[in-house]
Amino acid sequence: MTEYRAAFDADIEFVNGGGLQAQGFRLDLPSAELTEAQIGELLVRHLGLAMVGRVELSNLEIVEEAHKGSRGVGAASTDAAASAARTGVADAARGELVDLSHPIRAGLVTYPGIPAPTITPHLTREASRDHYAPGTEFAIDIIAMAGNTGTYLDSPFHRYAEGGDLASLDLDTLVGVPAEVFRFTDAATRGIPAEAFLDRDLAGTAVLLHTGWSRHFGTPEYAHGSPFLTEAGAQHLVDAGAVIVGIDALNIDDTESGGTRPAHSILLAAGVHVVEHLTALDRVPVRGARFTAVPPRVEGFGTFPVRAFAELPVG
Repeated sequence: MTEYRAAFDADIEFVNGGGLQAQGFRLDLPSAELTEAQIGELLVRHLGLAMVGRVELSNLEIVEEAHKGSRGVGAASTDAAASAARTGVADAARGELVDLSHPIRAGLVTYPGIPAPTITPHLTREASRDHYAPGTEFAIDIIAMAGNTGTYLDSPFHRYAEGGDLASLDLDTLVGVPAEVFRFTDAATRGIPAEAFLDRDLAGTAVLLHTGWSRHFGTPEYAHGSPFLTEAGAQHLVDAGAVIVGIDALNIDDTESGGTRPAHSILLAAGVHVVEHLTALDRVPVRGARFTAVPPRVEGFGTFPVRAFAELPVG
């Protein structure tokens, strides 16, 4: 297999002052098809430099020559190596990410009686051209929506005036929480009882209720006959130490029970976050995944859409 090296002079400046020059430097290349900018990136990685502001190469020549072991240059492509360097995370270190959220769009009906979001322009791309240099344009839009739109998280303030609002939530209880998925797609009754959870240790977990009801999301069928968590089930999850309870259905409570909301009341009183209208839970294993659902840090607000997702176990 033919190997290549680059020969060049280099002038490097640092953003915090100072610089570095090199003459006749040689560097292993993974391919002969690299641009000058890509070779500059390889040089920075090879030297382990930080706070680099500018890299300028001159007298650049690519030659056929056996590799000498330059750091940061392997069998992987330059793009892959650069991506790993930027993220600081090797592909093998993170499992597949599964999106558990419904997309939000203008006119989306999430829950009967709650207004659908509207999306209008504040600044169109065409109008922005009057404010920026030629060839530069932006779009700035306004979205008006209820907090209960799409896939959203309920904080205690949603149910209790004295409860913690979205801005008060601890990120440790929202990011990378060990997930325990319970499958109820073939359940004979709508209500999920406490007994369904007795076989697992749920302390510090995100309990995700997979009912399959999300298949009806966005249709009239979604609003009727939806599965829910019973009062006893909610109390058991609080007693067991769950930190999040999520469901892929219309509501964590029975919305056809005349207005009572025992699951919301019990969970939110205990500081357990509630995430409703999840989807794609069939792609998450019953154990081993980690669940994330983070709302924006809004003060005096109890409910807001989240980008909920699961990180699947590696291997």
